[in-house]
Amino acid sequence: MRRPEPTTRTMEISEVKSRLSPLANEVFRNEIRVIVEEAGTPIAALVSLDDLERLTRFDEQREKRFAVVDRMRAAFADVPPEEIEREAVRAVAEVRAEMAAERKARA
Repeated sequence: MRRPEPTTRTMEISEVKSRLSPLANEVFRNEIRVIVEEAGTPIAALVSLDDLERLTRFDEQREKRFAVVDRMRAAFADVPPEEIEREAVRAVAEVRAEMAAERKARA
């Protein structure tokens, strides 16, 4: 069973400083996340180690996905954008036609 998401609390940095130990325990137990503000401007957050690890994994996955896009972009660097657009439209139409034919064959 998945644990419920912790609540998020916004606090001024002065209050965070004065309550750091109990706040750290609440964050550790995954009860809260804290957005730290200075003069009303968000400047940082206190999150559990689990949250930080999840964010790190997300960043790594995002980098891998963008690397794929970058490789695709490099492979087509010399192709005019209009030609890429035409080919994309053609490919989408082709796949849609194949899917329609499959649906028709099943019916």
